[in-house]
Amino acid sequence: MIEFMRNVRLWFAPEQVRQEGSTPDYRFSLANERTFLAWLRTALALIAGGFAVDQFLPGLRWAWRVGLALALLGAGVLCSLRAVNHWVRCELAMRRGEDLPTSRFPALLGVVVGVVAVAMVVIVLFGWDG
Repeated sequence: MIEFMRNVRLWFAPEQVRQEGSTPDYRFSLANERTFLAWLRTALALIAGGFAVDQFLPGLRWAWRVGLALALLGAGVLCSLRAVNHWVRCELAMRRGEDLPTSRFPALLGVVVGVVAVAMVVIVLFGWDG
């Protein structure tokens, strides 16, 4: 937990990341940044999907609409926060010469998106009136 809190502080002070270890090959740092940006694009798509479900499916029963919208919005929020945390963790690991950190988050995100997709298939197949 202490390491996590330290990493959260580094989210807002990236210059402190440079004080750790030695500078890695810039290609690796840039690849880490591209991965971060890909996660942010995914987060934005999830957030947009959540708003789309809420705004463009008025015929959907309220509980379904809100549930699906909140699942997508929540996944987007978690994805954006995880992107920053993963960027910091990877950058620190590269600077320290350590193995890159592993994460279960991609699997969790995949399951959430899959569950929402199955719910949407059910809605399309059986109608919106629930």
